[in-house]
Amino acid sequence: MRHNAAIPATLRPHIRNPKAKALKPIILIPARLASTRLPDKPLAVIGDAPMIVQVWRRATEAAIGPVVVAAADAAIVDAVTRTGGRAVATRPDHPSGSDRIFEALQTLDPGATHDVVVNVQGDLPLLDPHAIRAALAPLVNPACDIATLAAVLEPGEIDSSSVVKLWANFGGKTIARALAFSRGAAPPPDGGTPHHHIGLYAYRRAALARFVALPPSANEKRANLEQLRALDAGMRIDAALVDAVPFGVDTPADLERARALMRTRPDPARP
Repeated sequence: MRHNAAIPATLRPHIRNPKAKALKPIILIPARLASTRLPDKPLAVIGDAPMIVQVWRRATEAAIGPVVVAAADAAIVDAVTRTGGRAVATRPDHPSGSDRIFEALQTLDPGATHDVVVNVQGDLPLLDPHAIRAALAPLVNPACDIATLAAVLEPGEIDSSSVVKLWANFGGKTIARALAFSRGAAPPPDGGTPHHHIGLYAYRRAALARFVALPPSANEKRANLEQLRALDAGMRIDAALVDAVPFGVDTPADLERARALMRTRPDPARP
């Protein structure tokens, strides 16, 4: 699988668009210790720091705005702040990361300085900072409520229920409207071509507030895909096409691989 390649050159003009500079993003990383396959996952050491700290570093390297970990547990707050990062405590009982970052946003920015909230998963210690920047590109279009990322499917992924498919018509472009999301291979009624969905989101602030206030939709509960709640409510999700699927840590084997990859990671200081 492809990991950590730079974003396509064709996408960079969208990110440099003067309209994009008007955005004032904040990056929030939801994290909690509870994990069935890898207990205390955020605190697992990778390289010279806990995984959650490595994710905070990757997000900081994106250089698009402040980065704060929204933590369900005091141990996560301690791990992040002890190494110079920023973290805020949240209620432990949130049903999703979206709910967690919304609480953190209210605490951190009650004056609504930030109009875009980027939700970065806390199990992506090798995430390319360019991918975070790419998630802002669809928001240049004022009709877009939520932005996300997609990559071309690799052989065999279409039949894997663990790979979430984003259906869209890119037509040679690097940004397209998401028509549907699914775990299966059957085309949705709206058509489109399947792509590998990458669960990194950039919400307009108002869209995040609306989203967390909505009840889970029937399609969301059926497929266990939170983003279907937004589509079912008529919210628009656009995707930026990137050429890398970030490596996520879910199991002990993933953790060992992440440690090995971190040892070979190049210097983050790059153009």
